[in-house]
Amino acid sequence: MVALSKDRRLDLGAGWRDKRGMRFTFALGLGLALAAAAVRADEKLPVLQAGDVTYSNVTVTSVSATDIFFTSDQGLGNAKLKSLAPALQQHFHFDAAKAGAAEKQRAADQAQYHQQLLRTPPPRPAAEDLSRPAAPAAPAAPKKIWAKSFLNQKAPELVVEKWLSARPEVRGKFVLVDFWATWCPPCRKAITELNEFQARFGDKLVVIGLSDEPEEAVRRLTSPKINYSVAIDTQARTKNALQVTGIPHVLIIDPQGIVRWEGFPFLEGYELTAAVVAEVLAQPAK
Repeated sequence: MVALSKDRRLDLGAGWRDKRGMRFTFALGLGLALAAAAVRADEKLPVLQAGDVTYSNVTVTSVSATDIFFTSDQGLGNAKLKSLAPALQQHFHFDAAKAGAAEKQRAADQAQYHQQLLRTPPPRPAAEDLSRPAAPAAPAAPKKIWAKSFLNQKAPELVVEKWLSARPEVRGKFVLVDFWATWCPPCRKAITELNEFQARFGDKLVVIGLSDEPEEAVRRLTSPKINYSVAIDTQARTKNALQVTGIPHVLIIDPQGIVRWEGFPFLEGYELTAAVVAEVLAQPAK
């Protein structure tokens, strides 16, 4: 568990809507539109050669000082601008000096983050007093979650700013929403299991990873590979509605929009496993 210090909406019980209630009428905010234009978003390339790797059917989604982000026949991807042919480097306004400065700053930020982790001491267990008789076992504590509970209640509307993968079809299916971030170690750990859930239960379940980070940060994460739907909402509107204070936080929502499972997927005694997912999917509609 990691504590936490424009507008597309997914009504899980009634299908896709925007904030005016119109179905399938999504519009990016002005800021996103301007940013997309500046970085040649949605530009299509039949082939992209990046070093020794060739991508086909490429759609450019964004370009930073150091990287180009895209979808291709291999799924979500990114490549260093410096690995492209000179003509493409010029096409995407690659500046070696700016790229070097950005890479240096990124390395410094990562080093600082790891140093902070190393300086944070692990919690010390309380010393056991063997001179006293053991107290009777306390009743089992309720499951702890780092958010407001919506179990067996209507889920808040899922607000998506931008899909970084194809928009999933959710009608008639359960939806697993993972609130996560690329900088969060347990969030990255969960990706492999979420991939498994999507592959194993894809006929009944749609897995969605929703981050409040910028698109560039999410696309920069290439390992582990994500094989389910990915979206961002930099305003964290649904996460705030849930009052999430620690991530990853997972909801499993039934086709009627009711929350059937919630919480931290690695909580001891309450782990979200394939068996638990199967049990949730087998629940009758209420």
